[in-house]
Amino acid sequence: MSISAKEVKALRDRTGAGMMDAKKALVETDGDMEKAIDLLRAKGAAKAAKREEKEAAEGTIGTYIHHSGKVGVMVQLNCETDFVANTDDFRGLAKDIAMHIAAAKPVSVSTDSIPAEDVEREKAVYMAQLEEEGKPENIREKIVQGKIAKWFKDVALLEQPFVKDPDKTVGQLVTEVSAKTGEKVEVQRFSRFSIGG
Repeated sequence: MSISAKEVKALRDRTGAGMMDAKKALVETDGDMEKAIDLLRAKGAAKAAKREEKEAAEGTIGTYIHHSGKVGVMVQLNCETDFVANTDDFRGLAKDIAMHIAAAKPVSVSTDSIPAEDVEREKAVYMAQLEEEGKPENIREKIVQGKIAKWFKDVALLEQPFVKDPDKTVGQLVTEVSAKTGEKVEVQRFSRFSIGG
């Protein structure tokens, strides 16, 4: 199957992939644009996973102030080099994550950074609710695990559906930029400030 330069350019515009990678993905998927995007995303995620051991000591501080002036966010987004830290994609990601934090109110960056005592407190509340509802004891633990997984999606930034595109999580968004830049990208920390709520 022959792939046109126009198709390669369209795929590159949508993914930021290199020309040869875009052409190869289109050939592998018989010219199916959506499948090619998925293939590039999967390969990018694999590359990003390989970079996990690298140190991300450069970066930027993304900020967002809501138009009401009553909510503000600062987020530290790290990468490996100052070259990537100064790219539009990287700075745009920092800004988008700051805006997301203002809207979604996460309490931690990841599930790993939620204190164990908070998780245990949530489990105890769910267990008490299930007991009150008269749920059989043999299924309570499984139900609680499901509720904890849902709670993580509510409170852990990287697990939350991204406000501008709920089909992907913030974590997937970070992975995409990491794949696009070829560097480890990570949210280090954030602070959300609000007046009156």
